[in-house]
Amino acid sequence: MTSVASGPAPSATAPAPYERGVGPLLRAWRERRRVSQLELALRADSSARHISFIETGRSRPSEEMVLRLAEHLDVPVRERNALLLAAGYAPRYPETPLDDPALDALRDGMERLIRGYEPYPALVVDATYTVVAANRGISMLLDGVPESLMSSAPNAMRLTLHPEGLAPRIRNLREWRGHLLAQMERQIALHRSDALRELYEEVAAYPVPQSAPADEPAEPVAYFALPMRIEHEGRILSFVSSISTFNTPMDVTVAELAIETFLPADPATAKYLHSAAG
Repeated sequence: MTSVASGPAPSATAPAPYERGVGPLLRAWRERRRVSQLELALRADSSARHISFIETGRSRPSEEMVLRLAEHLDVPVRERNALLLAAGYAPRYPETPLDDPALDALRDGMERLIRGYEPYPALVVDATYTVVAANRGISMLLDGVPESLMSSAPNAMRLTLHPEGLAPRIRNLREWRGHLLAQMERQIALHRSDALRELYEEVAAYPVPQSAPADEPAEPVAYFALPMRIEHEGRILSFVSSISTFNTPMDVTVAELAIETFLPADPATAKYLHSAAG
């Protein structure tokens, strides 16, 4: 299965409060990053006095200064556009729909990448974990998930944590659930995202189904990272996940894409996946 979302990329944040001006927004980002005015000034080759004047509205920063401060505060690309608008400048970064012809090479590259990863599972998600592409390894794990969760825009967090999704089959659900919720908390701290906050509150409120007792491997396995141990057709498969993003993206849509790959965490899982694919 490979699917790519169509239409404009979903908005991950509430409208920026432009009427507040760029100063309060920059101050909020600085405080969120726990950086002093002096430290930010040194990073941005400015002065603490000038940073203070910008934050209080006594000085209007240049477009270059807004972008420089945003870079040193690690502000997400979408929010850099909000800062520019608040300062009276045009947005710098476009938000191209994923099915736009301009992103043909990107889509083709992502699909080749996740297909090439087979028989191991791999998928691509956006800023709110909507699945925009997935390979046959993911399809195998999702076998039996009800159609109500497999919508035209399935959500990876709902698919994993919903009591009618994968959750009852995950043998170490409490640990894996804790890992996923902590991951979302880190993203919420990084992004001003109402949509992500709402998703977090939804999935965190799901009841935790009673999982079957964990089956220990026949031979002890020294896991190198927290695995997801999931039951599939009477077998226990173990995976560790890795997430990749694009380096220095110049488009909001591209900046918010993440490729997640699942690597077999033990020899038995790798052997089973290759035999099932063959």
